[in-house]
Amino acid sequence: MVGLAGWTRPGPSGKLSAMVADTGRAAPRQSYPKSTRHWLTSLAVAGTAAAATTTVAQSVGDFHWWAGFVLVPGALTAAGGGVLLARGGGRAFVGYVVGCVGLLIFTVGALLMTGTTGRGWPALVTLPCLAVAGTYLWRSADPLARGLHRTVALLALAGALVGVTLFLIRARLVDPGQIHWWGGFVLLAGVVVCGNAVELARHRMPYRLQAVTLLVGPAVVAALLGVRMLRGW
Repeated sequence: MVGLAGWTRPGPSGKLSAMVADTGRAAPRQSYPKSTRHWLTSLAVAGTAAAATTTVAQSVGDFHWWAGFVLVPGALTAAGGGVLLARGGGRAFVGYVVGCVGLLIFTVGALLMTGTTGRGWPALVTLPCLAVAGTYLWRSADPLARGLHRTVALLALAGALVGVTLFLIRARLVDPGQIHWWGGFVLLAGVVVCGNAVELARHRMPYRLQAVTLLVGPAVVAALLGVRMLRGW
């Protein structure tokens, strides 16, 4: 006996079972892994920066094509560092260092390509100092190590201010005249070191006296030298 369409013959239990059509389910769209997205983003930023620098160099009429052999490797190095930094974890610090090195190389290439090395070289003072100061994001939990690291980071910020001052002087936006302005930064360095020594003295830890003495001595010498420079030799 032929059954109705869509039904099977009665089973041993006397019940009819419906035939279910086997329909294939559409496979979900696979998204890119995080590492791939990080690489694509970093390479896009690096390519945009290199293209923008090349366009600016051509527009000012002082284009040095051979500087691309410095510019492009610097951009790629910075992109690789950015990927490691974005992944986080233990590789973040390595990525930060690699990214900073790549940024410095890229900056050198940009200055060479645009022919602005004579005016823009203070950037090669400011950027490394900012890179050193940025390492304080990975400061230690130990009070002594953290205090010494903070001292180095703040001194690096003072060095970055030196680079900014040099840039302003080279651009003739500031005229220091006969003032020995660098003495002010030597004095600032002494104040920074002395301030960190006072901060370390608040913590109860081994070798506190030795650490404070190690910082206060050079701080006093630097402060006196800075005052002497400001007053003129």
